[in-house]
Amino acid sequence: MDSNRRDFLRQAGGAAALGLTARNYRALAGSSPNGRVNAGFIGLGGMGTGRLQQFLREADVNVTALCDVDESHLRRAAGLVEKDRRTSPATMADFRRLLERKDVDLVVIATPDHWHALPTILACQAGKDVFVEKPLCHSIAEGRAMVKAAAAHGRITQLGNHIHNDYPNYRRVVELIQSGLLGRIDRVYCWKKSAVKGIGNPPDSEPPKELDYDFWLGPAPRRPYNPNRSHGRFRNFWDYSGGVFIDFWCHVTDVVYWALDLKAPLSVAAAGSRGLPDDNGETPNNLELVYDYPGGLIMTWTVHPRGLAGFENADPACAFQGSEGTLLVTYTHHQLFLKGKPVEDFPRPPRSIPDSPGHIREFLDSVKSRRPTTCSVEYAHRLTKAGLLGNLAYRTGHRLYWDDSKEQITGDRKARQLAVRRYRKPWKLVL
Repeated sequence: MDSNRRDFLRQAGGAAALGLTARNYRALAGSSPNGRVNAGFIGLGGMGTGRLQQFLREADVNVTALCDVDESHLRRAAGLVEKDRRTSPATMADFRRLLERKDVDLVVIATPDHWHALPTILACQAGKDVFVEKPLCHSIAEGRAMVKAAAAHGRITQLGNHIHNDYPNYRRVVELIQSGLLGRIDRVYCWKKSAVKGIGNPPDSEPPKELDYDFWLGPAPRRPYNPNRSHGRFRNFWDYSGGVFIDFWCHVTDVVYWALDLKAPLSVAAAGSRGLPDDNGETPNNLELVYDYPGGLIMTWTVHPRGLAGFENADPACAFQGSEGTLLVTYTHHQLFLKGKPVEDFPRPPRSIPDSPGHIREFLDSVKSRRPTTCSVEYAHRLTKAGLLGNLAYRTGHRLYWDDSKEQITGDRKARQLAVRRYRKPWKLVL
């Protein structure tokens, strides 16, 4: 697994260390609704296997079907289910066969980013609820189509943005920001460390026998197989993802959008480079973005091997800068600074945001109650599109201006062409 996947599993372990076990989640939520749900899993690499294990911890989940284009992933996942539940789930390589099954109520999609949209849309059309990994999609048009499909078919959805619910710290930060403690906030800084070493430059080769590489590519352009282009390292290539920046955008920026009730930026500019020797990756490893939001708010985003200068030990993180003070925020902690000095003792607002029963538990409870989740695809699309715009600004080298009423880049033909992802036949995105 690459470092991003290790970070995910480490954070999942951190939740357990904080005492946020599945049992405690249910206790916080009260008694769960009666009944069991049948779950199918699409994509069972490192992230997909981690999600499968999390869902297996919930006693009201039956795992009925597994899907992956890599036979080794399927065998491993099926073995986990058989060991845990003493049952043998159906296995398949084509996700469309899974969506046809009547013994699947919900699907968990943990494929590479370029495969998030189509399975989500087709699952909604098939009457399945959807838990889909972050980032939500590969293009803004895909996100819009996912939102439309979920609304048209009345489906419950959840983005795999587990920091939102698995760490109470973000709730306390939102309460602090909305209390007015920092005064008028006109600047937010966000950052994430990137890799120090390159991923190497192996030659193209034949794909492993157990991998259906053509199906793995799906709607992405046909390319020769390269070990760096598939499992674990696909985020380094524009065909499938948008690098470490888009991978962590939703985790870090979520608390900013939540606390400030942000909608969409007016413009974004970006500069950066790959800057890794002996490396065939494409996405930037050194990136600086500046977002202009309505009301005068400026948000900067830094991706760098050392993170943000002066805050190398806080990563990933963000900082809200207001007229009365600054608040530094990581996943698990926050620190108030007044006149540049840390302050420990200050009046805190009443707790107004209830703690979550946990990201997985919230989704399952919503599936039963039919109440929307807090990280539905509608919220996820509002959050994700600014990150996708940032990558487009970097790729074009232009400051991009955004008309959110039309969900359209204005006055930049090159950017608008890049923004429309062209699907490889026979795959097609229906808007």
